Amino acid sequence: MASVLIVNDQSLQRVGLRMLLTAEPDLTVVGDTASGAEAVRMSAALGPDVVLLGGHRPETDAIETIRRIAHPPRLSAVPRPGPAVPGGQPPRILVLTSTGHEGHAYAALRAGAGGFLLKDATPHELTAAIRVVAAGDAVITPELTRALIDTVRHERAPRPGGRAVGLDAFTERERDVLVAVASGWSNAEIAARLSIAPTTVKSHVSHILAKIGARARVQAVAFAYEYGLVRPAA
Repeated sequence: MASVLIVNDQSLQRVGLRMLLTAEPDLTVVGDTASGAEAVRMSAALGPDVVLLGGHRPETDAIETIRRIAHPPRLSAVPRPGPAVPGGQPPRILVLTSTGHEGHAYAALRAGAGGFLLKDATPHELTAAIRVVAAGDAVITPELTRALIDTVRHERAPRPGGRAVGLDAFTERERDVLVAVASGWSNAEIAARLSIAPTTVKSHVSHILAKIGARARVQAVAFAYEYGLVRPAA
């Protein structure tokens, strides 16, 4: 069962999303709000698996909301009511964005978002994306992937402490896993194709994220494109 917090400044959209998600037997809505600040508070109090962020809020407000949810202060040390976050990790964030705003994805990615979906996605695509993000995998539509690649080509993300992380920081197996992650494979698919255990895949992904100073799996996708480990399809 994956729990979801809906953040949307359009009241009718919040109602519609709640109706859609509560109709799914393996999804539960723990709350909804129109406010970014309230979303941060509710996220800390309720510990949802996924925060679904949409609406028409200003980009700067959305990015700040993502950053505060993805990087809560002293997460493991603060007791809170409601469902516990597995492993003491902050919620995964799935962002609904409009066509024509694909370029904003990179800023949201760097702030800590774990997936992006266009607002015209079908109900099935949305519920499937929530399940994927809740499981720790990345969701990026082809349109957003192209925008992300273009942005990565022109902007180098700052590394923690100002030190660059190069490909020589990874073992050969970690590179294989990184390429697979950037190619859109799930942990189960990576395990099958590389003939390793799913728990080993999770361990490699955790090591990769730690080395590049990232929290979200989708940030590894940007890193792989940035260093030429994968290339966009023609």
